[in-house]
Amino acid sequence: MTELPAFLDSNRPRVPDLSVPRGVTPFYLPDRPVRGRLVRLGPLAATLLSRHEEHPPPVRRLLGEALALTAGLSTALKFKGSFSVQIRGDGPVPTLLTDCTEAGALRGYARVAGDAEIPENATARQMLGKGFIAFTVDQGLEREPSQGIVAIEGETLAEIAEFYFATSEQMPARVFLAAEETSAGWRASALLLERVAGAGGVAPELSEAGQEEAWRTACMLAATLSRAELLDDALPPERLLYRLFHGEGVAAARPRALSFGCRCSRQRLGGILEGFPPDDLDHMAVEGEIVMTCEFCNFDFRFARDDVTGRPNPTEAGA
Repeated sequence: MTELPAFLDSNRPRVPDLSVPRGVTPFYLPDRPVRGRLVRLGPLAATLLSRHEEHPPPVRRLLGEALALTAGLSTALKFKGSFSVQIRGDGPVPTLLTDCTEAGALRGYARVAGDAEIPENATARQMLGKGFIAFTVDQGLEREPSQGIVAIEGETLAEIAEFYFATSEQMPARVFLAAEETSAGWRASALLLERVAGAGGVAPELSEAGQEEAWRTACMLAATLSRAELLDDALPPERLLYRLFHGEGVAAARPRALSFGCRCSRQRLGGILEGFPPDDLDHMAVEGEIVMTCEFCNFDFRFARDDVTGRPNPTEAGA
């Protein structure tokens, strides 16, 4: 065991030093009220999902889609901190959480209830049940988190996300998600389209009817995308975007990198333990040891009970 107090020990488990330089490719359609992001997690998907091999394939597929969705949405925002997608429901997967920092550090986990039997072809709605989805931007202690919450509506995660945008953001959006275990390992990707306001200088020469028609055209073109194309590592993002939107004059912006983003450490978890009173710590200990598991990277941190002091009980502090 370490000789440092738990709350000072900054050691963390060995995690993959993996970055995907072209993880997100932003793009727009010139003179059209349309912008979007193409997300390709590549080998990062396999690395993130390998931390949750205890989950059946449908759950990992759902988590992969959520990771791709979160990566795409986070890069559409200007913030310093983290952007998260959280879903809570009453189904066999009652909790799903993914987040991405402004630097592209991505992580996520899903919780499966007990010994729930999940069919291979289970939809997102069947796994999540009734509940809510929340999108949150957390910029630290100095600013209040910004959050939008809506009920889970739709059978797929893409439909659930589209309902969020239509209800909470009141902004038309199309979402295409895919996650599968391929011969190269797990892969996860997303194509996100948003309609932007023409009044802001985008397509000012188009009438409202013209802008609506341009949006419908972009959505129809995007709908020709296949899951195989979305997950194909050998198909460069620019080539895929050209295949979809060349008639609209698509232009790609500078790609954004994504990386393995679990930020757990003994110091952080030890600090949490120090906030518990000694009696609670005694109940947590098994054979003189407290085990805390990071749900994101599925790593067990072990603390000797004698190394954790805890905070005094209120009655003892006032004595």
